[in-house]
This record gives sequence, C-alpha cells and structure tokens, in this order.
Amino acid sequence: MAKAEKVAAVAELTEEFESSNGAVLADYRGLSVAQLGELRRSLGENARFAVVKNTLTKLAVRDAGLADEMQGLLEGPSAVAFVKGDPVETAKGLRDFARTNPALVIKGGILEGKAMTPEEITRLADLESREVLLAKMAGAMKAPMSKAASLFNALPTQAAQLAEALRAKRAEAEGGEGTSEPAGEATQEVASPDVGEQDVPEQQGVGKGDD
Repeated sequence: MAKAEKVAAVAELTEEFESSNGAVLADYRGLSVAQLGELRRSLGENARFAVVKNTLTKLAVRDAGLADEMQGLLEGPSAVAFVKGDPVETAKGLRDFARTNPALVIKGGILEGKAMTPEEITRLADLESREVLLAKMAGAMKAPMSKAASLFNALPTQAAQLAEALRAKRAEAEGGEGTSEPAGEATQEVASPDVGEQDVPEQQGVGKGDD
C-alpha cells in the first residue's frame, strides 16, 4: 500500500472510531465471503462491519485516543463492527450470528469509550433494545393516562352534581332562617331577590349616599 493510501485508510478508520457509539472486534477466520455478506445484512443500519488490517487499525485507535481500551484485541485477523445505532441491537446481531456461525469469535470492544470484554458484550445482547423499552414505557403510561382521561371526563358531571347539592343546601338553609325570624324581616329577605327594575336606581342611590 502506498504511503498516501495508508494515510487515507488510517484517517478513515480513525473517523469511524470517533464517530461511532462503539466498536466490537471479532475474529472472522473460517467465514466465507457469503457469510460475511450475510452478517453485514443482518446488522443493517445498526453497525458497519469491516475487515481491517491490524497495522492500520492500531494507528487509527492511537489517533482516536483508544489505544489503551483496545490493547490486546488487535491480534490475529480482525474485523470491526462499528456501532452506528442501538448498541444492544448490534450485540444481539453479532451474538445470534455467532450461534449459527461459530467461526465468528467476538474478542471484545468499546462502548462510549469504555472497554468491554466478550462476556460483557454477551450480557449487553441479553438486554432489551431501545425500541422494546420505549414500547414498555408507553404501555406503562397508558393505564394512568386512561384513568386521567376518565377523571377529566367525569369533572363536568361532578361539578353539576356539586352545584345542585349546594343549591339544595342553600335553599334548605334559607327556608330554616325564614321560619325563625320575625315575619317582617322574613318578608323583606324573600322579596329582595325579586325587586323590579324600577327599584334598582333607588337602591343604587342609597349606596352612593352611604359612600
């Protein structure tokens, strides 16, 4: 490889490591070209799977500041799954493919700049994906939201019932007061709500005089 090509290849790998959520390294010896193509398709948009040269990758991880995290992983033929989407989905895809194609051996990787062992990647694959978690969260919120909706729907009815109860209670109280007060006062109290329009100016005038 010419020097210019080598520099360009290292720069491309460095960009992949820096722009990805993580990376999983695997030994792919024994896999055919067709099987590698199947693996790439199974990962879909969640990861970009690439066969890499260790000499170039070592330079790339150094430039990306990941040399310590990737130490010991770049031994023997290597391929890298650059995580572009949900890391759980990528881990599941690699695990499931390795179950039916034992030639693929996960060596380890990094996630958000932290080193991960093969066992940790397997445990990551056992987690629920982001989509599943969001679906469960939506389901958990659905019941309380339906209860809230029922409550809001019931408010007008409850308000009407409360208003009717207050009206009845007030009428009962006014009736009780009417029987205990002198007749003149009771007559005045009952008559006041029914004052005609002609009496309104006189009452307003009294109010102004008091001021």
